[in-house]
Amino acid sequence: MTEKVWGGRFREETDSLVNKFNASIGFDRRLYTQDIQGSMAHCRMLASQGIISDDEASKILTALGEIIRELDHGDLSFDEDYEDIHGLVEKVLVSKIGSLGEKLHTGRSRNDQVALDVRLYVRDITHHLIDLIKETQIALIKLAEKNFDLIMPGYTHLQRAQPVLLAHHLLAYYAMLKRDRARFNESLKRVNILPLGSAALAGSTFNLDRKMVAEELGFDGISENSMDAVSDRDYVLDFLFNASVLMMHLSRLSEELILWSSQEFGFISISDAFCTGSSIMPQKKNPDMPELIRGKTGRVYGHLMSLFTVMKALPLTYNKDMQEDKEALFDTADTIEICLEVMAKLLGEISFNNEKMKSAAKKGFLVATDMADYLVVKGMTFREAHEIVGKIVLHALDKGRELNDISLDEMRQFSRKIEEDVYEWLDPESSIKRKSLPGGTGHDTVRESIKKAKEELRV
Repeated sequence: MTEKVWGGRFREETDSLVNKFNASIGFDRRLYTQDIQGSMAHCRMLASQGIISDDEASKILTALGEIIRELDHGDLSFDEDYEDIHGLVEKVLVSKIGSLGEKLHTGRSRNDQVALDVRLYVRDITHHLIDLIKETQIALIKLAEKNFDLIMPGYTHLQRAQPVLLAHHLLAYYAMLKRDRARFNESLKRVNILPLGSAALAGSTFNLDRKMVAEELGFDGISENSMDAVSDRDYVLDFLFNASVLMMHLSRLSEELILWSSQEFGFISISDAFCTGSSIMPQKKNPDMPELIRGKTGRVYGHLMSLFTVMKALPLTYNKDMQEDKEALFDTADTIEICLEVMAKLLGEISFNNEKMKSAAKKGFLVATDMADYLVVKGMTFREAHEIVGKIVLHALDKGRELNDISLDEMRQFSRKIEEDVYEWLDPESSIKRKSLPGGTGHDTVRESIKKAKEELRV
């Protein structure tokens, strides 16, 4: 059994079951890059402050460089006898350079060390995920451009409501992802604070140059309170919340792709390369990829609630409960990474059924609001116009016809203000063209929105 870094106070060997239950090496080993990166910065600072010599620092840094290369290449195993990644790195360091390696931990605790590692990890993965969100946005823009003139029903309550451009519908998801990128970017300000130098909870006796370490590691500042620094996991909760909102958006998009690919809608076809079949029904082509994204959303939500529950009643400062932050964080990062990669590629594997969508936009009285607007232009109040058009819709339902199939004479039975020009308002394409105000579904507006989005993404 590997000797514990904290073993001096104990008379008895740790029970093997306790070792298994207590260890985090099985999951925090992915922090080895950040752990060694932080240790190198700490080492240079110790030398700069005269706490260790330049020669000692050089030997430690050389050995740490060897360790990270060996871990990168798989030459070192993540032995489960080690409690955590910090213990593994320290023990390997000592095996290389002897007791000199034990000087590296001067002025720090595992409490501020792990807080540093996790902050570095969250910062790294956040930048990566921001790039992946951008790739998904680009895929949406390409899809919108490729199918710019396609018309479809817009829905409320999953009932046909008004005609819209497909491109406008897709840009709604672009806007959601834009907010997601903004949230991740904004939370980086709270992530990018150096906790190292807080030690266990009270700070360090040694004259540590925290600002030097912060600058070397690219942090914007240093933590203001040592007790808060080692017990803070708000930045992980920020990440999990941001991830949950992102997954909610991806799930909504997935749900629509699932619906649209059904025979009941028939709006889209997803490439065979992104579907699966049935083991019993030979005809089946299932949209499993968006279904999995939709399903994994609950998994990410669960991690957020899990960490909220872990943190809700912890007294200051560090408690072992906080070890539970990492599996939630890592699994969330892995989940949203693969979901974004799949969605970005999946969007490029979709083809649209123009005729089916256009036909759907012509049925279900989608231009009823336009007819009401027409009557307002003729001098009615909107409420009066709403009432009259509702009666005309009821009449059309009784006759089994759409609004543009109702004769002028029939319409004029409901209002003498209705004239021949009403039919110009009852065409879905004309309806879309009239909605040219900023944010609307008009062709010029949507074209400008695509242009703006491409400028934002620099593509």
